[in-house]
Amino acid sequence: MDISFTDREADVMQILWEHGPSVVAEVQARLDDPLAYTTVLTVLRTLENKGYAGHTEEGRGHRYFAAIEQQLARKSALRHLTGKLFQGSTELLFTHLVSDQKLSEDQVRRLHALLNEQNHEENS
Repeated sequence: MDISFTDREADVMQILWEHGPSVVAEVQARLDDPLAYTTVLTVLRTLENKGYAGHTEEGRGHRYFAAIEQQLARKSALRHLTGKLFQGSTELLFTHLVSDQKLSEDQVRRLHALLNEQNHEENS
């Protein structure tokens, strides 16, 4: 499944993932950028039309929820990024991430352990 969001859609989805089902006013209040109620409603309806969000009836309004898991969206975004900017090479992406960041010793140890675990799984 190829999942893609605009920046606003990603912001709204992040709120749904972090805070759970929410009415439009709750999403609007949690956004960093001040957006009109109707703009937030339009974004939520767009996400619903794409199949990324859904809603339940609540009184006269709707309570919107994430219809896809955050991890699935992350994987899709990473595949897209890797394909578009790193010629499909996860090694090139990883090399860029590691060389471009100032990683602590603890972060380096965790990455090393993750790579060792991945290598062990492939050889099993």
